[in-house]
Amino acid sequence: MLEKSKIPSLSVVIPVFNEEDTINSLLYYVSNSKIVSEIIVIDDCSTDKSVPIIKETIENILKEESHLNILFSQNKKNMGKGASLRAGFKLATCDVIVIQDADLEYDPSEYERLIKPILDGNADVVYGSRFIGGTHRVLYFWHYMGNKMLTLMSNMFSNLNLTDMETCYKMFRREILDEFELRSNRFGFEPEFTAKIAKARLRIYELPISYYGRTYGDGKKITWKDGLAAIFHIIRYNLTSRAIYRAFVFAILVYIISVIYNFL
Repeated sequence: MLEKSKIPSLSVVIPVFNEEDTINSLLYYVSNSKIVSEIIVIDDCSTDKSVPIIKETIENILKEESHLNILFSQNKKNMGKGASLRAGFKLATCDVIVIQDADLEYDPSEYERLIKPILDGNADVVYGSRFIGGTHRVLYFWHYMGNKMLTLMSNMFSNLNLTDMETCYKMFRREILDEFELRSNRFGFEPEFTAKIAKARLRIYELPISYYGRTYGDGKKITWKDGLAAIFHIIRYNLTSRAIYRAFVFAILVYIISVIYNFL
């Protein structure tokens, strides 16, 4: 438990797209955290019942937790997780921000552990790692390998030694957002954010977290295409020379075209 003198103001930014089955429970879990002051929900043009559920849940929570500041906003069109997070960051007013997916794969009860290195003055950014301990559901081998490979590639460019670059749980001091501009709209946010905090030479910590992964039957959305896109984003945001980046993209395109041609 945190000492009262060390309880910070924490903003939780929640990007949402078609999470009607989980968003109600997730919002209650987040609101039950003793260190949460602000909840910001950004809906990315959901096509299911997420929006009415969010509105009703927020109204009910505020009847019981009037001290909370809960904001809800909707993107004008579907733009992706990165765009939703940027919108949420602009609305955040607390000292510390944490990203929370709406799918119940990550446990809000772990906020207090994650924030401790920041409160102690040791960290600017804290990553919650699914791969260094903690309870986790056993799922897809190739997803695990894909995450490890993307993290390895990111580390090679950024010279960090993270174990889980793609983790949802990224907690950070709000003021670090003044040091760089985020641009990625979709799942490129993870490698972009990692590359830019590395370039800014911020103090980064990793802590083990539990992970309750979903299957595709449960509604998991990320696919191999997102992994391929992540590779491009890792290169894009870590290379300092635009010419090198363009040359690499051109080489990749030539390779892909040659492979397709050989199959024809």
